[in-house]
Amino acid sequence: MSYNYAKHDIMEKVLLQKADSGFKDEIAQKIGIEEIKPCYTCGSCTGVCPVRKVIDDFDPRRIIHMIVLGMRDEVLSSDLIWFCCLCNSCYFVCPQGIRFSRIARELQKLSLDEGYVDENFLKKLEPVNKYLQDLCRRTMFKKVNEGFRGTHTMPCWRKYTVKNG
Repeated sequence: MSYNYAKHDIMEKVLLQKADSGFKDEIAQKIGIEEIKPCYTCGSCTGVCPVRKVIDDFDPRRIIHMIVLGMRDEVLSSDLIWFCCLCNSCYFVCPQGIRFSRIARELQKLSLDEGYVDENFLKKLEPVNKYLQDLCRRTMFKKVNEGFRGTHTMPCWRKYTVKNG
């Protein structure tokens, strides 16, 4: 049995015999939630992600979907898991309260621990990391600035910027 997963115009075939059915539970346990399955791939995370605006292939929703499908090798060998800038924009709009930044960190740790990447890869990533950290800072400054000027659409900022009563 297989499952076809569409990415742009390319169809990828997921062989269910090779799927790691415990992968989603392992990641959920590592990040301290009961399960990742509550993600219903609404795309809110992808819509607000600043990284997605500069890297078209970066899609938190797709990575979570791949985890749920048990695509361990594909996820842990992907360069994309290293591009999350940890701004948590996704968390504040997720109707299920999933914090993708924590998922990304755990995937990175597993990728290192299981030998999917090495120190040479991490050295090549250093210039990208500096850019991503700058992107994260600019994103957070923008949100703070917007929050101080009025009601912000993100609940985390609204509770600190809107006077009660």
